[in-house]
Amino acid sequence: MRKLYVLLPALLLLAGSCSNNPYKATNKSYKKQSKAFAKLLQQYPLQDSVNNAPYFVGTTNLSMRRPNFVIIHHTAQNSCEQTLKTFTLPRTQVSAHYVICRDGTVFHMLNDYLRAHHAGISKWGNATDINSNSIGIELDNNGFEYFDERQISSLNLLLERLKKSFNIPAANFIGHGDIAPTRKNDPNWRFPWKTLSEKGFGLWWSDTANVQVPEAFDYLTAIRLVGYDIKDSSAAIVGFKRHFMMDTTRGMTPEATKVLYQLHKKYL
Repeated sequence: MRKLYVLLPALLLLAGSCSNNPYKATNKSYKKQSKAFAKLLQQYPLQDSVNNAPYFVGTTNLSMRRPNFVIIHHTAQNSCEQTLKTFTLPRTQVSAHYVICRDGTVFHMLNDYLRAHHAGISKWGNATDINSNSIGIELDNNGFEYFDERQISSLNLLLERLKKSFNIPAANFIGHGDIAPTRKNDPNWRFPWKTLSEKGFGLWWSDTANVQVPEAFDYLTAIRLVGYDIKDSSAAIVGFKRHFMMDTTRGMTPEATKVLYQLHKKYL
């Protein structure tokens, strides 16, 4: 009986915290959709598949699809609560796997194996359906602020887990502005890409003090080799300079060319 008295306050506290969840209603929608996907996977074979074989043969060699990229965003909104609400309104049709608030709180909004709607029309290297092979992480930041140290600390811990869980290459930690430079600029130029690269999340360039760029160096080809879509070369250059030089000006400069020359060799 004594044990019951000890446990009862804890159980009441847990029940109260669940009942006070402002997203209780939308969580039901999440669970409903998850169950629908699970039901779809249980169809052997799928109902819409061509089925003219005399019997079904299921392979014994399979696994879940795994993300190969991590795309980092800033929310372009003014609070974490505003973003959480945006991602729980069906009419917005946008989402992310994680939202990290300024104080470092991490909301895991979608199972890592499911497809979030965060990248939109985008391209990186030969990958064009980025939503289908990536994890989307949103940082609470309106786009005009530096990022809170607590937020970056939580991000580093999350990236460490994701990299280990899914064996994501260092080069595949990139930003929304990298995969969609004509439309997006997030995370903004204040984001500490260099610091992240030192922890294995993203690549970085070496010292350019003694770099001699060959006359035949084609900087657009080099930008493409890094991963940028050069269909709009001006946007690609801005995206590259924003990420690797914290510079939002247009056009290549001698220093930018040196940085790119050092950098592109790491992607070969």
